[in-house]
Amino acid sequence: MAMGNARTLGKLIVVTLGMFGFGFALVPFYYKICEVTGVNAGAEQALANTQIDTGRWVTLEFDANTNAALPWRFKPEVRSMKVHPGQLVQVEYEVTNTSDQPIIGQAVPSYGPARAAGFFRKIECFCFTPQTLAAGESRRMPVLFVLDPAMDDDVHTVTLSYTFFDAGTQARTTRAGNGAPHG
Repeated sequence: MAMGNARTLGKLIVVTLGMFGFGFALVPFYYKICEVTGVNAGAEQALANTQIDTGRWVTLEFDANTNAALPWRFKPEVRSMKVHPGQLVQVEYEVTNTSDQPIIGQAVPSYGPARAAGFFRKIECFCFTPQTLAAGESRRMPVLFVLDPAMDDDVHTVTLSYTFFDAGTQARTTRAGNGAPHG
């Protein structure tokens, strides 16, 4: 009986080592499949394809506003910077809820000149989702983007402006009126 157990244990060890070796060999195969199909390329692929135009500079100006109904302070950490089109840029904005209650805000971007809007490639932005700030809470929020090098050569200055609006007012109004239309 002991001889049968030894053979079974030997077979089990061989199978286990074979499975481990097979799994280990699949890793480079997996990476090659992903490379060929473009799976898992994500932002790295988008950034690798970006061409930086080192032959010209664009001045970026940053602006921050809040709607009068929103008791928040909102400002960019940097007011302006010079960048090469195609360069990966990260800036931060700081926002503070100056009220004594939590508020939901939504930032809406605008661009000057307006034709520059189509050349901003945002990778990360607080404007993608509503922001909830507790009473008195401050937060630093990043914007990560690339200015497309295909932007017209005669554009030398671009302003990125955000305006925060109270996104919770509509929800509170709807709940208070039970969502029933008036009229």
